[in-house]
Amino acid sequence: MGEIKDGCPSLLVFVFFLSLNIVLLVHGQLLPIVSDRRENTSQIQTFIVHVLKPEGSNFLGGEGLENWHKSFLPNTTLDTGEPRLLFSYKEAISGFAARLTPEEVRDMEKMDGFLRANPSRTLHLQTTYTHDFLNLSTLFGAWSTSNSFYGEGIIIGVLDTGIHMPHPSFDDTGMPPRPAGWNVSCYLQTPCNDKVIAAQSFDTANSTTPATDIDQGHGTHVAGIAAGNFVDNAEVLDQALGRAAGMAPRAFISVYKVCWKPGGCGSAGVLAAIDKAMQDGVHILQMSFGARPPNLPTSFTEDDVAVATFSAMQKGIFPCTAAGNNGPDPKTLSHAAPWDMVVGATTTDRRIRATVTLGNGTQFHGESAYQPNMVTNQFYPLVFPGSNGQHSQLYCFNNSLNGTDVRDKIVMCNIGGLDNIEKGKVVRNAGGAGMILMNFERLGYTTFSDAHHLPVSHVSYKDAIQIKDYIISNSTPTAKITFGGTIFDIHPSPALAYFSSRGPAKYNGNIVKPDVTAPGVNILSAWPLEVGPFPSGLKIKTFNFESGTSMATPHVSGIVALIMSKLKNDNKRQWSTSEIQSALITTANTFDLDGKPIFDEATLNDRANILQRGAGQVNVAKAMDPGLVYNIEPDDYVAYLCGIFSNNSQDVQIFTKNNTQNCTRSISGEQLNYPSIGIQMASRSASTTISRTLTNVGDAREIYNATFIEPPFVRIYLSHYQLSFTRLEQKFTYSITLTMNGSHPGLGVIGEGELSWVSSKHNVTSPIYIAF
Repeated sequence: MGEIKDGCPSLLVFVFFLSLNIVLLVHGQLLPIVSDRRENTSQIQTFIVHVLKPEGSNFLGGEGLENWHKSFLPNTTLDTGEPRLLFSYKEAISGFAARLTPEEVRDMEKMDGFLRANPSRTLHLQTTYTHDFLNLSTLFGAWSTSNSFYGEGIIIGVLDTGIHMPHPSFDDTGMPPRPAGWNVSCYLQTPCNDKVIAAQSFDTANSTTPATDIDQGHGTHVAGIAAGNFVDNAEVLDQALGRAAGMAPRAFISVYKVCWKPGGCGSAGVLAAIDKAMQDGVHILQMSFGARPPNLPTSFTEDDVAVATFSAMQKGIFPCTAAGNNGPDPKTLSHAAPWDMVVGATTTDRRIRATVTLGNGTQFHGESAYQPNMVTNQFYPLVFPGSNGQHSQLYCFNNSLNGTDVRDKIVMCNIGGLDNIEKGKVVRNAGGAGMILMNFERLGYTTFSDAHHLPVSHVSYKDAIQIKDYIISNSTPTAKITFGGTIFDIHPSPALAYFSSRGPAKYNGNIVKPDVTAPGVNILSAWPLEVGPFPSGLKIKTFNFESGTSMATPHVSGIVALIMSKLKNDNKRQWSTSEIQSALITTANTFDLDGKPIFDEATLNDRANILQRGAGQVNVAKAMDPGLVYNIEPDDYVAYLCGIFSNNSQDVQIFTKNNTQNCTRSISGEQLNYPSIGIQMASRSASTTISRTLTNVGDAREIYNATFIEPPFVRIYLSHYQLSFTRLEQKFTYSITLTMNGSHPGLGVIGEGELSWVSSKHNVTSPIYIAF
């Protein structure tokens, strides 16, 4: 998801197109167009339309398929002369995107072959150190010992805002030649190379958008995290100095520009990019965007991107998506499909320290990337303009300090409503000497190392309360801000960021999401523009700190590239997308570096639960050698969809693109061979038995014994307590029965446990979620 700058979710980005004919992430029933607001029936909008394939479509070329899609339109052009048809999809979905009115879509519903239309949605955008923090670059880290070759040979398709090609993170030094037969276009003015091997643009708002190397930053940052090349002496305003590299520095990058400032990321363009990426032959889809409240999907039929990633999964392409920046509220996930890897965000143990010292000597450690040389013994008057209750002054909005005496004073401002750096500019322009940026309660302990334009310290909610108390109790409060540079070994770490979206997703059949977490707070990566108080525009070698699940997701995309590359270089079978998911989920860490449960920064004192951090923090080395994996065949997902849609084959056809698809088999969410287990137990007498099948990808001969932690009020019984494998690729099926033990705790209570299969070498853990 998009970077977090103002304390409010700035989610993943999708452009809202006024002329598409599909509803992305909209609540509705099967055939009709569905919208979340009243519409002018004469207003042209962009819709995504799902239709059956034409007879003999396997033999149709692109022109024949396009003509079939045009046959659903009232005519081919609008009164303005613009074409109605925007995209004719070949792989991602069976359908097209077009400019239509709601009334025209209702007429289309009567046509043979029509399945569903969704209005296009706007989706929102949601490292010198993280490769060390994740234990990639240490002597015995995954880069050194796994035979991963830094992700060599794997193509990551980055769907985002584009890329700043001249940045050294995208230099092709040390890269192998691009794949044989690769001949994909490059829209950049700076030519592509053997690192960035393609760049294409999908703008439904303006099909004539000129090619450009200028990126607003998000796409450059994300691409650098996933697969940026090695760059020495990377830093942000002289902080966090070190060697920058992505997770898979030898992986190829194929760029798909789908997000446009200020429009966001249009779902129709995203589908077109996925469609093209599937044709190009990428291995991984990196997608740091998604819906935000109140437009989160409530059904899979509303989620056109999930339809497209289902098609990608069928082709063996790994979809990696951001959980969203909608936290800390529950039920705020931007993605929830079981075939999508959904990634939440955590902190690292690095801080860029900016310390507030009050006149009474009390100190509070905050953060800021801008660390000017200041006279450390000089105190300034401390003021809180928002103490009068005026909203604009509380948040230091533009012009809010006009007429308020803040000259040569340190000003307290709440986070939220305006970009953090812009708040600092407001204070600076009013004559302020510095700013204390304060979290409010729901933001908890998460703070950001922004490249400010004046001395700033961003402090936690707990510290903000104490600073406010000091102002109230002193007639002449004073403070100073001093800077401690880059600090490591901060505890607890990792901790769940307040903004990371949380489950459950009620429409996915109790599939646990998010799946895992990865670093997503104050992540250093490539940036196209100079930052800080005296920026001079485009720079060749510039880095920046950004935060969001947008930053967490490319960590996992890069790790997936390492896994794929290792399998290739070990001459082993390439795992299915679900097996790679399983490897990441069953090896994740639920404990921090101190061996304590991962802490939730939003709740101030509670551990993060399974619906907040999923299986836990991704563990790269263990994921590359998981021992056992849970595989899900495409037909199993179809049976799952039949269960979700109550055997309505027409809804399922939207996903399978199979005109004759019938629900001959139907399973519930807990019956899917998913590596985590989610169960609904609504009554005291509830009892559920499910099965799981494991595949041996570890040592040929290995014995695993079961250990488990029972959720509260639940007993666990297994059909087998030991699994003995004698060969690679051997499968073993076991059943697990969960029954209520004692009184029911009440509806809405969450239970959490885990089941582990442990050998002398591997530990394969499935988190268990009980919805009472």
